[in-house]
Amino acid sequence: MDKKILKLIAENWIAAFGEHDIEKLLSLYHPHAKHYSPRIEIERPQTKGWLKGKDQLKSWWQNSFSTLPDLNYSLRNLTVEDDRVFITYIRKVSGQHTQEVMEYLLIKNGLIIESRVLRSWII
Repeated sequence: MDKKILKLIAENWIAAFGEHDIEKLLSLYHPHAKHYSPRIEIERPQTKGWLKGKDQLKSWWQNSFSTLPDLNYSLRNLTVEDDRVFITYIRKVSGQHTQEVMEYLLIKNGLIIESRVLRSWII
């Protein structure tokens, strides 16, 4: 897939988070996509950190945006490699430490089929 298209998908992903636009986020994902985050593993241990399918993604993001109304991601770096986009962004929420987060998006046929938080640290 063209690197420009992959980059655009990742930029739209960051923008959708900034807008708290769940439908825009979901439109970037394959219906059977999966997402991993250590935060999910802590808050929903029965999932082992994985959300599977758009219904689970939607539920997670609805909860996140309603409980963290000022959740904000700002893009720091974006690297395209084959069918993956590696993103580093700053996560800010009032009352929480600011974090730098590294995440990757695996993209096939123009849709995210897997996303995974690789690492986060307080800055």
